[in-house]
Amino acid sequence: MEQGQPRIEVEYGLDVTFVTFTEEKILDEEQIRELRDALEAVIEKNEDKKLILNFVNVKFMTSAVLGLLVRVHKKVVELGGTLQLSNLSSNLKRVFEITQLTKVFDIS
Repeated sequence: MEQGQPRIEVEYGLDVTFVTFTEEKILDEEQIRELRDALEAVIEKNEDKKLILNFVNVKFMTSAVLGLLVRVHKKVVELGGTLQLSNLSSNLKRVFEITQLTKVFDIS
């Protein structure tokens, strides 16, 4: 994907905001920086609603993405919202289990 293009698709509902990651691999620092910026904008607009991050397209991601997700979770909770991760592949779900992040995140 070219630099500057959105790496997520966002759907705003009444009580929930649905974010779908559009890339199969999230590996480099530039991707993560763009995701951080895009997600921060979504969180600000989302306010106290439920935020669902859809990983249906994601097959691989670096551990830096886990750090980003922890920061996103913290910010969402601080604003009175909730965060849910959905459609994680079995490999990604295993990473969350190994790192014990299943205790932090609501994963469906």
